[in-house]
Amino acid sequence: MQLMTPTELNHADEFHARHIGPNDAELAQMLNVVGAASLDDLIEKIVPTAILQRDALALAGPRTEQDVLADLRRIAGKNKVFKSFIGQGYYGTHTPGVILRNILENPAWYTAYTPYQPEISQGRLEALLNFQTMVCDLTGMEISNASLLDEATAAAEAMTLAKRSAKSKSNTLIVAGDCHPQTIALIKTRAEPLGLDVKVGFAPKLMEEGDYFGVVVQYPSTSGQIHDMAPYAKMAHDKGALFIACADLLALTLLKSPGEWGADIVVGSSQRFGVPFGFGGPHAALLACKDAFKRSMPGRLVGVSVDAQGNRALRLAMQTREQHIRREKATSNICTAQVLLAVIASMYAVYHGPKGLTDIARRVHTLAASFANGVKQLGYEIAASHVFDTVAVQAGDKCDPILSAARAQEINLRDFTVQNKAWPVVGVSFDETHSAADVETLLAIFASAAGKPAPAFAAIQAEPMIPAALQRTSAFLTHPVFNSHHSETEMLRYIRSLSDKDLALDRTMIPLGSCTMKLNATTEMIPITWPGFNSVHPFAPADQTEGYQELTTSLEKWLAEITGYDAVSLQPNSGAQGEYAGLLAIRAYHRSRGEGHRDVCLIPSSAHGTNPASAQMVGMEVVVTACDDKGNVDVADLKAKAEQYKDRLAALMVTYPSTHGVFEDAIREICEIIHTRGGQVYMDGANLNALVGVAQPGKFGSDVSHLNLHKTFCIPHGGGGPGVGPIGVRAHLAPFLPGDPMAAESKVGPVSAAPFGSASILPISWAYIAMMGASGLRRATQAAILNANYVAKRLAPHYPVLYAGNEGLVAHECIIDIRPLKEITGISNEDIAKRLIDFGFHAPTMSFPVAGTLMIEPTESESKVELDRFCDAMIQIRQEIRAIEEGRLDREDNMLRNAPHTAQMLLVDNWVHDYTREAAAYPLPALKASKYWVPVARVDNVYGDRNLVCSCPPMEAYASDTVAAE
Repeated sequence: MQLMTPTELNHADEFHARHIGPNDAELAQMLNVVGAASLDDLIEKIVPTAILQRDALALAGPRTEQDVLADLRRIAGKNKVFKSFIGQGYYGTHTPGVILRNILENPAWYTAYTPYQPEISQGRLEALLNFQTMVCDLTGMEISNASLLDEATAAAEAMTLAKRSAKSKSNTLIVAGDCHPQTIALIKTRAEPLGLDVKVGFAPKLMEEGDYFGVVVQYPSTSGQIHDMAPYAKMAHDKGALFIACADLLALTLLKSPGEWGADIVVGSSQRFGVPFGFGGPHAALLACKDAFKRSMPGRLVGVSVDAQGNRALRLAMQTREQHIRREKATSNICTAQVLLAVIASMYAVYHGPKGLTDIARRVHTLAASFANGVKQLGYEIAASHVFDTVAVQAGDKCDPILSAARAQEINLRDFTVQNKAWPVVGVSFDETHSAADVETLLAIFASAAGKPAPAFAAIQAEPMIPAALQRTSAFLTHPVFNSHHSETEMLRYIRSLSDKDLALDRTMIPLGSCTMKLNATTEMIPITWPGFNSVHPFAPADQTEGYQELTTSLEKWLAEITGYDAVSLQPNSGAQGEYAGLLAIRAYHRSRGEGHRDVCLIPSSAHGTNPASAQMVGMEVVVTACDDKGNVDVADLKAKAEQYKDRLAALMVTYPSTHGVFEDAIREICEIIHTRGGQVYMDGANLNALVGVAQPGKFGSDVSHLNLHKTFCIPHGGGGPGVGPIGVRAHLAPFLPGDPMAAESKVGPVSAAPFGSASILPISWAYIAMMGASGLRRATQAAILNANYVAKRLAPHYPVLYAGNEGLVAHECIIDIRPLKEITGISNEDIAKRLIDFGFHAPTMSFPVAGTLMIEPTESESKVELDRFCDAMIQIRQEIRAIEEGRLDREDNMLRNAPHTAQMLLVDNWVHDYTREAAAYPLPALKASKYWVPVARVDNVYGDRNLVCSCPPMEAYASDTVAAE
């Protein structure tokens, strides 16, 4: 035995081997297969010399997991976690331990992908159906989507939904002045590029002054007031307008639902259903509406359908509404949701049930009413006599002394003078984390300022502050799922039963192209549940958030170095929001130079659907440019279009490496073509996992990019959210980054409700970069590119690889062409995708960017063993297709067309197929030792859309074999 050297003792790069799947021996074998001498040699062959970054990133070296956790604990400790009574859409809540441990901290839930493959997503689809049912029941609406990014974004989406659905042709939207200020700010951001006029103020008066297409109100208002909205909803309807309510879900357990008093659209946040403050996010917003608007509503929608055996099955419904289908005709660029947070919120409702939720709401209201009564005894006036949880106290010149005294006791109250200097009011919002003792503490503070003794809680004779006419009498959450799992044992087993139905990264590789399903390391995830990160209100005073300031400043600096940009904003809380923010920056830049007429955005035909949708949202005209037969941007066509529109050219949106999985040699020339004609280059960061450490977009011609922290930088996909989509910009665009939602003025408004968007999950990316260091980040990129080329080389003899770059090599993903096989055998890419389920695999990306193909992205986290397991499955499937070619298997009745195979299908007494049960279930011998059994057979998409059911069906429906149409 030899003692370790000093270098070996400093095992700082240990995490490299944890994150990167192939070990050194496997890397050598794979390099031999792809024809490269080393990882550096491979990169030299693939990445164009003109953009290849040879110098190391100016980042620190790798650090151990223990060291990074200790540093993050230090940073979290710099945040001061005061007891919050700020409210303003964010409230304290208790995450039930059974949900915390078994969902938020469970990789079976947080490493799953968006449920586009419904057969292997039945568990989370059921949880999302529960969410939709919960929202519909509480809001009184007929249909709900499966969550949106935050309440303010949902309100902005409701605005555009109302615009395209209302009878009124007006371009004016009325927003009640007592909506949450962040909601008002974001609505203004979204409205201005679309040419919509937003009038903010006293809504009843504004509604009498002219035409409008919609009205937005807060229920209860930001200052706590509960208004009877029925007369105003009728006024709006009489004008041909729609009425939009921003509602509090917990309040709706006690208040008459918006649907009962005439609302057309309801938005809100489910944050207080078990999801902590998180300094602003992530939280699952909601949007529900009348059934008449279902085909125009934004976001994802879970629906009930049937499978090939006639059994009930869930799926994402009406996907033709979504931006990736509609492209430049899209009315929203939403391409994600907040699935993990929606699951938590729905499980909170399942666990507490209607009675438990009502009891929480009654407790909150009792505290608010008691405080209101007590503070009035002290001589203060309150701004509203009808409230649920928020009491606005007219404190006059006592505002500052009260706020200061509260902070001295580590209590945060809301200072309404921040929005209105002429309204000296202190806001006090109660939530489920508060107690009678808190009421007494607050009354003592107000009493001290008034120079009077404070009343004891027990002596306060409070009365309900919700008027009888607005109290809820209708039932909600009557479905058995909300009335069956109230013991922890039952809840634990219910959660486990759902997760067992699904495939996530804890079971298998997810080879989705353009999705970067890499490891979400446990060490990266641990800090997000620490109070120092998740218990900070987004509008807490700056001197209480020094830890977050350090975290965000360093992360912005690191991301700027990685990308070669000069400035970064972390505010966008999805990739699509990042796109939108980037285009807003470009638009504002042109306008600042007196070139507001520049409104044409060039987009290659291969672009992701969010690109044209985002361009449309900022008022740009989309002009599509061609791609050549190698999948590259057709430079001649681009140059011609750029010249044709040079006087109006605003931007080019280009993905690099391309969506076809190739590094295009002409990228510098492409950028130059745009710049010389006055435009800006937006580089979509979807494929940044192929660039980190080897090329910097900000250095080779791009002006702005969004970065997907939920892809490249390890924030988990969560089954379809959360995500973080920060943007990096060059210096000239830095003044036009998203503004603070609480700022009085900014050159560009906010794109998220909170200043740092989904701040509480930023420690994940911070930890990843810190543990990998400059060397690890580059090696991860090299391994990702190697893994993709290894898969391409192994599959090339069996399936055509559609596009390749220099020396026949691909970037970090490859596309295999199934179209020739379909012409010969009738077997489609969907058949292969469903057959892969029988092998225990999630399918690659289907028909993007080319119809009839499969796009495979293995990422750096998959070992050679797992890559070989996937390739072996694909090769075996090719053998099955060959049997169809040769007539040994029937073209219609075969294991591909019938896939996936459930246990129920295989256990029938009369097996009628001309392939064996063993061939169906165990196509490779290794599956006999470890087999994933799919819970449903192939789901019928057409049936689900024709017979749309988007909430939990009544129990009697479960007695039948199929779902009746609504």
